Amino acid sequence: MSDAVVWHDVENGGYDADLALWRELAAGADGPILDLGAGTGRVALDLAAAGHEVTALDSDAVLLDELALRAEERGLEVACVNADARSLAPIGSFALVIAPMQFMQIMGGASARAELLAGVAACLRRGGTFAAAIADLDEAVAAPDARPPLPDVGQRGDWIYSSLPLDVRPEPSGVAVEWLRQIVSPAGTLREERHTLLVDSLTPEQLEREAAAHALRLVDRRAVAQTAAYIRSMGIVCRL
Repeated sequence: MSDAVVWHDVENGGYDADLALWRELAAGADGPILDLGAGTGRVALDLAAAGHEVTALDSDAVLLDELALRAEERGLEVACVNADARSLAPIGSFALVIAPMQFMQIMGGASARAELLAGVAACLRRGGTFAAAIADLDEAVAAPDARPPLPDVGQRGDWIYSSLPLDVRPEPSGVAVEWLRQIVSPAGTLREERHTLLVDSLTPEQLEREAAAHALRLVDRRAVAQTAAYIRSMGIVCRL
């Protein structure tokens, strides 16, 4: 298992507050489902286990390889597509396309989201549903008197992985989130590095307007509750 897989699991794998939303939408979808930014399969494997036909798309082939391995180990079928969602080709005809966990906010701005939404519209069946979760970044910046966050910790064999949120800095287009990643070897040797992710500000109204430009009309908004480790988000549900 590569370090990229472990970090993805440590920093994202424990999140489950949104699963009820994706399960509900999947249950109402009459056909295949496309999971954008699927990673190691947090959502895709959950939906496949419920009997849905799922295609997982990610630009990181290493993460997709791990997803495929986990699907095989669990006796599940998940089609894996290694591609950039911002240049999404017509890879199939889907009843539901989902973009979990603020995926729309790490595309790199409005023009990149427009390319993604055009691809989504091309892949959706008439009457199909597109749903994306977006976060209110005002809640991402901690109050001055807030308690320091606890690290996310994972283990691979005798190796220990720790990811500690260090800072959330305002940027012109959103925020920069910085983590301190530490790896402790079985011998006790410490290796560490800093990892930064740029997250775009994106309001529900803005995403709804952008989606409407591609004939994706709003049908619902669904709140996803805050957890101890993750800020709350809003699920924007559109239909073609």
